[in-house]
Amino acid sequence: MKLLKSLLAGFAGAAALNILHESVRRLDPNAPRIDLLGREALAKSMDHFNLDSPSGDNLYLATLAGDMISNSLYYSAIGLGDKKNIYLKGVIAGLTAGLGAINIPDKVGLDDTPVTKTDKTKILTVAWYVIGGLVTAAVFNRLKKT
Repeated sequence: MKLLKSLLAGFAGAAALNILHESVRRLDPNAPRIDLLGREALAKSMDHFNLDSPSGDNLYLATLAGDMISNSLYYSAIGLGDKKNIYLKGVIAGLTAGLGAINIPDKVGLDDTPVTKTDKTKILTVAWYVIGGLVTAAVFNRLKKT
C-alpha cells in the first residue's frame, strides 16, 4: 500500500511540474523549455539506436509521456523511506532534479539553452522541480493519513 501511495504522490508531483512548465512557457519567453530539452534527448536517443524518431505532435506527446513517467518514478522515492521530514525530502529531491536539469544537459551532448538561457530561466527550472517535490510530499502526507 505504501508503494501505491508513493507512486500516486509521485504522479501528482510530476503532473504539477508539467502543468507549471506547459502553462508558463506559453506566457513567458524566459520560462524554462524542458519540452525542447526532452525532444532533443528523445530524438538523439532514438537516432543512437537507429530507430525512427517521432515527429511533430507525436514527438511532443512521446516526450511528455516520458517526462511524466520518469518524474513520477523519481518523485515517488520521496515517500518510500521514513515518513519523517517528508517536506524536507521533497525540497531536496526537487533541488537535486532542478540542479541536474541545468547542469547535466551540456555534459551529455544536449543544448542546455532551454533551461539556462537567463538567470531567471535557471532559477525557475530549479524552483519548479522543488514545487514538484513539495506537491509530492503534500500528497503523500495526505495519503498516509487514509
